[in-house]
Amino acid sequence: MIIIASPGQGSQTPGFLTPWLEIDGVREHLELLSNASDVDLITHGTTSDADTIRSTDIAQPLIVAASIVSGTVLLRNNTSAAIGFAGHSVGEFAAAHFAGILSDTDALRLVGVRGRAMAAEAATIATGMSAVIGGDSAELDEACATFGLVAANMNGGGQVVVAGPLDSLARLAESPVAGSRVIPLQVAGAFHTSFMSGAVATLRAAAESVSTTNPHSTIYSNRDGRQVDNGDAYRDLLVGQVESPVRWDLCMESFTRDGVTSVVELAPGGALTGLLKRGIKGLPTVAIKTPDDLAAAHELLEAS
Repeated sequence: MIIIASPGQGSQTPGFLTPWLEIDGVREHLELLSNASDVDLITHGTTSDADTIRSTDIAQPLIVAASIVSGTVLLRNNTSAAIGFAGHSVGEFAAAHFAGILSDTDALRLVGVRGRAMAAEAATIATGMSAVIGGDSAELDEACATFGLVAANMNGGGQVVVAGPLDSLARLAESPVAGSRVIPLQVAGAFHTSFMSGAVATLRAAAESVSTTNPHSTIYSNRDGRQVDNGDAYRDLLVGQVESPVRWDLCMESFTRDGVTSVVELAPGGALTGLLKRGIKGLPTVAIKTPDDLAAAHELLEAS
């Protein structure tokens, strides 16, 4: 089985959607998704600067829309049945669409609500996130307890993302665990922690009006790395995910256990393939960053 993976927030760069607009149907698709999310995805994906697209309410719909349009192009006329889906954080909404749980417009409508709600929560208190690479996990747990931080993303491959108040993150950076590097992330809040509880309530109210269907393909959840076979259950996991840790490490364990042969990461690709190369040695991967990467992705699909 090959996995189609969708990245999370932080993978966007200025102008990254520009080359995709040259493909037939992509502009119209992005206009549809813009209306659903209430975000001008074409403007923000082509001309907005880095600071603008870093904003949570813009970044999240932009990333999910990029995954959906690039995945739609990739999977046109695909006949392979051995495909599963997974996403990292907000990327799970794109995965839910491709597995048949949510329509593309419902996915973007919910992501628009999610991004605005999380941005509102982040504005109430100065919080953030930092990636910690390397070091002893038990020592990191102890440091987090000391500084009032929590592990928000367990990404595998020796990377953990911690979250909490900015002054606590600064203290960790000043006194890192031995053998580790602390890298502040360009996000506006402590996502996937209790700091986002208000956003959960807002997203849940919106999600109650969205219909789901059971997945027609294998799909994995960040909650525990397991496969989910019920559409309503996956929708509920998407809601709770806002304040629960991302367990990409457990997703990778499931990929290994289930005999996954390769992974294609949708646009804006790169982050997940980096984690996969460190976490599952020798697994073939392709990251789709521009349309030029589609040929290599097609080759991987055909070989699986």
